[in-house]
Amino acid sequence: MPNRLETYRVEAYNTAKQSENKMHDDTVARRFGFSGGLVPGVDVFAYMMHVPVARWGRDFLTRGLVEARFVKPVYDGETADVDATEHNGLLTIEVFSRTELCATGTASLPEAAPAVSLNDYVEVPPVAERQPVSPATFETGQWLGTMPRRWAGQAATDYLADVRETDPIFAREGLGHPGLIQRVMNRVLVDNTILGPWIHVGSRMQLLSPARAGDEIVGRAKVTANYEKKGHRFVELDALVVANGTTPIAHCLHTAIYQPREQAAA
Repeated sequence: MPNRLETYRVEAYNTAKQSENKMHDDTVARRFGFSGGLVPGVDVFAYMMHVPVARWGRDFLTRGLVEARFVKPVYDGETADVDATEHNGLLTIEVFSRTELCATGTASLPEAAPAVSLNDYVEVPPVAERQPVSPATFETGQWLGTMPRRWAGQAATDYLADVRETDPIFAREGLGHPGLIQRVMNRVLVDNTILGPWIHVGSRMQLLSPARAGDEIVGRAKVTANYEKKGHRFVELDALVVANGTTPIAHCLHTAIYQPREQAAA
């Protein structure tokens, strides 16, 4: 029988009000029909990951599989309820805010992390000079890299506070939160082009090894699709996220609307 887990309640926080992506700005987001600036999808993903981490602990950080789709916005200061049901080893996760379903996902714990070869993912630097985004920016088959990033000390502590993470495992064991991997995936886009307002719509992430606070993390990403749907321009990425140049920590599939239809038609 399905087992319903205790609801995890978060007071959502828009960490990106000052970011380049003006979809997180109240004024700009309202022009696209939203009530205000969107809480980043990668942070909603982080809220969702609290549940499998609480359920499986370090094992999940070592080999867990999680995916999510973002269907409605979560707004700054509003309550987000993360509900989960476990059945046959699969967690079905839903995020509700304002009584609306905002995100859906699943999480599971494979018996072992799949083997992934670093050599299958080409390491390239980000572009030397970013240009305004266009459909030609993300050519299918193109490899994209990111600037190295670290979250150590106060930065790691601040991140946990920003995503409202209450599980003590990260501070106790000096581990990096897997939500940081999703931030690196967003940087694949941001480090390689000048974007207008854009939206992260979904991700799948197979964890391969626990990240540690202070690791230098980069993404090695291949563009697997670039297409128009309902006036929006979408990009899909297949990436390996690597720590310290040697350790694969996650295999990620990442989907974003890089030009909403209002921008694409401009």
